[in-house]
Amino acid sequence: MISIVIPVFNRKEYTRECLQSLRKQTDQRFKVVIVDDGSTDGTEDMLREEFPEVEVMKGSGNLFWTAGVNMGIRHALKQGAELIMTMNNDVITDELLIEKMYYWHAQKPTALLGALELDANTQQPIFGGERLNWLLNTIEEVLPSLPKEAQKGLHAVTHLPGRGLLIPRAVIEKIGIFDQDRFPHYIADYDYTHTARRAGFELYVNYDAKLLTYPEESGERQIRSKKNFQNYYKHLFDLKGGGNLRDFTRFTLKNCPTPYIPFHLANGYTRRLLGYFIK
Repeated sequence: MISIVIPVFNRKEYTRECLQSLRKQTDQRFKVVIVDDGSTDGTEDMLREEFPEVEVMKGSGNLFWTAGVNMGIRHALKQGAELIMTMNNDVITDELLIEKMYYWHAQKPTALLGALELDANTQQPIFGGERLNWLLNTIEEVLPSLPKEAQKGLHAVTHLPGRGLLIPRAVIEKIGIFDQDRFPHYIADYDYTHTARRAGFELYVNYDAKLLTYPEESGERQIRSKKNFQNYYKHLFDLKGGGNLRDFTRFTLKNCPTPYIPFHLANGYTRRLLGYFIK
């Protein structure tokens, strides 16, 4: 049984759409645990009235993504969960997602598995994993390098996002849960999967398991949508800023091989300080 942990704060229409898609799964061997971190838009009533099968936990209003996910994971583990899947509420699951995750988990029982992401508006694949080269300080996107006939099965990566991330219990027993102290919101998923890889666990994007996402709804995309000094500051220092300098520094010091740290920091700072105006 997979325990799907979804942290939410408002945006109940996205949560409704996500849960409705889960009801359509061809394989129903899963439970959903939602951590509602103080929603004020009627999310609580909607969940109680429309999705009684979902278990709801209440947050303090200050959890952000990482602490919310950790609360749900701890709860699932106490109930004996052997497989955890972290998921954002602003996704739609393809009806074969759970079935295909079970299939490939059986082939790679200790591996962490991510999902192929499609744009919910265009239905086109947009993210199929990345491979970080610390030495060259480059990131290779896997999807663009694959011909269409090869976009299936498992593809090895160096890290994975937290939306649709399948984590075997054996991984948690060895490396623990997400690092909410260092990474309260962004980068916690990349940090966790880098940590798992260093601990000897394989990471793959499962191209047979698909999620539909809304790229424009991310906090960083919204910050970038209007270029001004206030948003530039948020980009660099806000918890939901994709260029957060503190989180990037902590991530580098924790995960980067020591000889490459100075170059990685210098390169990363430059990209974050200047990239906001370019993209």
